[in-house]
Amino acid sequence: MDVDTRLLRYFAAVAEEGNLSRAAERLFVSQPALTKQIKQLEAQLGVQLFTRSKAGMALTDPGRALAARAPRVLGSWDEALTETRSAASRAASVLRVGYVASAANESTQPIIAEFTRRRPGWRVDMRQAAAWSNPTAGLIDGEVDVALLRLPFPGDHALRTQWLLTEPRWVALPAAHPLATRAAIEFHELWDEPFVAAPPETGAWRDFWLATDERAGHPVRIGAITDRTDDWLSAVANGYGIALAPASAARFFARPGIVYRPVTGVSPTRVGVVWRPGADTDPVVQDFVRSCLAHREA
Repeated sequence: MDVDTRLLRYFAAVAEEGNLSRAAERLFVSQPALTKQIKQLEAQLGVQLFTRSKAGMALTDPGRALAARAPRVLGSWDEALTETRSAASRAASVLRVGYVASAANESTQPIIAEFTRRRPGWRVDMRQAAAWSNPTAGLIDGEVDVALLRLPFPGDHALRTQWLLTEPRWVALPAAHPLATRAAIEFHELWDEPFVAAPPETGAWRDFWLATDERAGHPVRIGAITDRTDDWLSAVANGYGIALAPASAARFFARPGIVYRPVTGVSPTRVGVVWRPGADTDPVVQDFVRSCLAHREA
């Protein structure tokens, strides 16, 4: 019997977390979608893997048997997949670099130039994450070799990270908003405003860009949920909500109908170069990391 590795991965997450909502957040999927996938796996195997209660998800005897082996199976598959993809890019002398939004801002091009100086004949293939529900830009899935990412992001504890730059968080407002003419805005003035948010399954990523820890317990109002930059910009321009954004968004994502203003009383955002632990000994990835650090913010 062939089992989709995606179903096995979902099962392993629920088994480890013992809770559907935490597992869904970790996997960047909705809880109903995760429940459906677990039921599909149970139907395919013909066994019950969990007993469900208000307390959480408890493994049955068949579930414990599968949980004991699933991590090794998934680990071997992930390693094989990553090595296969990496071998293909190495054969073409291409380093795949994932990124979200504006990568390392204006430092991106000098970093690439430094890398090509270190690695003559190599080319950097920049791959932007299509959706915010993929905040590692494909790094965890082995789709890229290294990434330039906004910190923090879900799962960052399992990856290697080197900080590169820090920038303040500003606010994106509809041009007609009453605060749009202000030179700077106190964050507490925005607490009652509707915000444009990432999907709930992005967890810590969503919470950071809503500044949930910096509202003194004040609840967040959600005006719209988007998963892509273009949709996010449209939602703000159309007046469905406001949104926190890196200060660099004013340069990289200028758009008619939107203004960006500095915000005081909210912590800054950071950008880092991120790679998988297995790439600690990869000379090409490490050359890229060194290239990044050569252009690190003073």
